[in-house]
Amino acid sequence: MNSEQKKFFAHPTAIVEEGATIGEGTKIWHFVHVRKGAKIGKNCNIGKDVYIDVDVEIGNNVKIQNGVSVYRGVKVEDDVFLGPHMTFTNDLYPRSFNQNWEVVKTLVKKGASIGANATIVCGITIGEYAMIGAGSVVTKSVPDFGLVYGNPARLKGFVCYCGRKLSNVVHQDESYVTFRCSYCGKEVKIQRQYYEELFK
Repeated sequence: MNSEQKKFFAHPTAIVEEGATIGEGTKIWHFVHVRKGAKIGKNCNIGKDVYIDVDVEIGNNVKIQNGVSVYRGVKVEDDVFLGPHMTFTNDLYPRSFNQNWEVVKTLVKKGASIGANATIVCGITIGEYAMIGAGSVVTKSVPDFGLVYGNPARLKGFVCYCGRKLSNVVHQDESYVTFRCSYCGKEVKIQRQYYEELFK
């Protein structure tokens, strides 16, 4: 850590290696291990037994619940929620004896939430404000505001910024379908190609 990085909290049992960057206001709890080169933004909450690998990037206001491992090749943008014991991967052809394996990248975009015990197969993008149901196995990219669950996870609908499922369509055109949230009143525009996936 750089000497200027003093405005965050790390529990005495946590290991934060030299060369990691931690933002102001972040809290790192029991038995967390943050590797060198990792970058964690401001006001994050890193729960018990979390592992953050070499060169991982985590944005601001991210909440990582207990028992999550964020492996090399994963990038997490601002305002993301990672539920307890959800799992990332970074290798499409895992063998214990491979000497030339490649890191396959995964991107979790702003505001997305991943439920407890979900598994994210590497090489995909989780869209902005998407919602991944608990226990899901996600094998392909998820659109912005997409609600997916199951094994394998399938698109089941769309959610608002507040996380509630959207059902009230207020406008449609050739490119977008616009919903209004019945809970908070915000409008959400969904690309028509993803909306039409629900009816296939």
